[in-house]
Amino acid sequence: MSIIASIRKTLVPIHREGYPFIAIAVVIALVLFVFSTFFGMIGFGLAIWTALFFRDPERVTPVREGLVIAPADGRVSQVGLARPPRELDLSDEPLLRVSIFMNVFNVHVNRAPVTGRIERIAYKPGLFLNADLDKASEDNERNGLIISTPYCRVGCVQIAGLVARRIVSFVREGESIGSGERFGLIRFGSRVDVYLPVGSRVLVSEGQLTVAGETVLCDLSQPQQRETAYRVS
Repeated sequence: MSIIASIRKTLVPIHREGYPFIAIAVVIALVLFVFSTFFGMIGFGLAIWTALFFRDPERVTPVREGLVIAPADGRVSQVGLARPPRELDLSDEPLLRVSIFMNVFNVHVNRAPVTGRIERIAYKPGLFLNADLDKASEDNERNGLIISTPYCRVGCVQIAGLVARRIVSFVREGESIGSGERFGLIRFGSRVDVYLPVGSRVLVSEGQLTVAGETVLCDLSQPQQRETAYRVS
């Protein structure tokens, strides 16, 4: 095995979106070292954190039909009924929403929750409130996708957070996408919402940690359960 192959196997891959930020952080650290070893070490630590933020590990995605997979690493912050963003034109009535909050230490590469065709992509500029707040889904900058599947249309919305200043999309309308495939990235702390039909059998609960591309959020192939008394946001 070559040295390069050994490094790739040992180290966590870094997404190319992070290369400019890592380079800038390294240059700043080197400049700080010229003036102060102490501040240089702080700069070096920030450079390491920047590299870790843009890590893009491989994931093993369950392939059974009907599964809805977590689009983000993080913590399930909300499971309840909520109206999807108006610009998605997904539904005028509340749908079942599963929200995943990502802190600045989570992997921020987002993965498709289902296999299907990207029917719509809608970007909306907005504020940069704490993404863990419920009103962030309405007020913050966001980018939403509707993915058509044999079972239903699934909404997936990237929401910028308090520190986030850029949502990056890797896909286009009309493309087909597989469950667990990378579709975007949010820089520096954020949230992803998944919108499902009311009555869908959700397999996660609030407070649970998720792994993008691996954790199963819902099974659309199972019969819908009776409507649970979720709170409406």
